[in-house]
Amino acid sequence: MPDQSAAPPSGESPRPARRRWASPFVLALIGALVGILGYVVIADPNGSGEQATTATTRPTPTTRADPDSVKVYKKILPSLVHIEGTRFPFIGVIGSGVIVNDQGQILTAFHVVDGLEGTINVRFADGKVSPAHIVSTDPDHDIAVLEPEQGPELIVPAVLGGGIRIGDEAFAAGNPLDLANSLTAGIVSGLDRTITREDGNGELTGLIQFDAAVNPGSSGGPLLDRDGQVVGIVTALANPSGRNTFIGIGFAVPIDTASGAAGGPDR
Repeated sequence: MPDQSAAPPSGESPRPARRRWASPFVLALIGALVGILGYVVIADPNGSGEQATTATTRPTPTTRADPDSVKVYKKILPSLVHIEGTRFPFIGVIGSGVIVNDQGQILTAFHVVDGLEGTINVRFADGKVSPAHIVSTDPDHDIAVLEPEQGPELIVPAVLGGGIRIGDEAFAAGNPLDLANSLTAGIVSGLDRTITREDGNGELTGLIQFDAAVNPGSSGGPLLDRDGQVVGIVTALANPSGRNTFIGIGFAVPIDTASGAAGGPDR
C-alpha cells in the first residue's frame, strides 16, 4: 500500500522541529552591553568622554546691611569726646561731650565742668588728648561749651537734628563709668519733662525722657536719633534710690535749647 504521508520539498528528509531559544552566551552579552551603555549615559551624559562629576550647589554670599545702631555709632564716633578733671577735694570727674562745629568746640553738660580746679583735659576718639577751657555756659539749662587747645587730627562735627517723637529710636553715646566711646539704645519715652536739679537749686524743664542706658560719665554726651543726628545732650538720670545708677529713665536737654542757650556752637 503506497505511503500516504506528505514528503518534504526538495527531496530533503524530514527533521524534527526545534524550539528557538537564545543561548545563555547571547543573553549575557546583551546584558553586558546594556550595562555599559547605562554607565556611559550616567557617568558622561554629555558624551564628552570625560568622567562626569556631581555638581554641588553653594550658597550665594549675601551682604548684610548694618542695623541702625551700627550706622549711628559709625557716624558719631569721630565726634565723641571724653572729659576729665578734678573737683575739690581731689575728686576725679569724668564726663562726655560732642564736637559741634568746625572749630572743634565741644558741647557738654554744665554740671560736668562746674567747679573743676586746674586743667580740664579732653580726649578725642582718635586718642589725642588736649587741655580745654570753658567758652560759655548756661547753668539754667545745664549746658556748657569747651574749646580745646588742639583738636583731633581730623575735626568731624556731629550733625545736629531735631523733630523727635515719643516712640522714636534713641541712642546715647559717651563714657559711662569711664568706659570710653560706648553706645546704648532705646526709645524716646516722653517729651517736655521737668525734674528737680541734683543740687536742689530749682528745676530743669523741657527735657527729653528716654530709656537708653546712661550712668555716671554719660552726662554731656549726645542723644542721637536713628540717623545719627544729635537731638539732645544727656543731663541727668532718675535715681530715686539715691545710688546714682540707671533704672531705666534718662533725661536730655533738647538740642535746640542746648545749642541756642550756650551761644557757641554753629547749627
